Amino acid sequence: MIELYNVQTGEKIGLITEAQLQFLVEQLEEESPEDQDYAIAPMTIAYFSSMGADPQLLSILTSALGSQDELIIRWVRD
Repeated sequence: MIELYNVQTGEKIGLITEAQLQFLVEQLEEESPEDQDYAIAPMTIAYFSSMGADPQLLSILTSALGSQDELIIRWVRD
């Protein structure tokens, strides 16, 4: 499993599968091959939904974002 964290607070926001991580990697821009941080905004989640993202992944990201304009997440393999 892969753990997702809120970069600003260090709080763990959820566990995702390899398939869900692969979706994130394919959909989001990485600054380098070692990049494990992504910016998530309401538009990002709407885009993911339109691309057929896993409902569990959408739920985790939506819950973590809450009413914020943007959330920076980081993933770590458990």
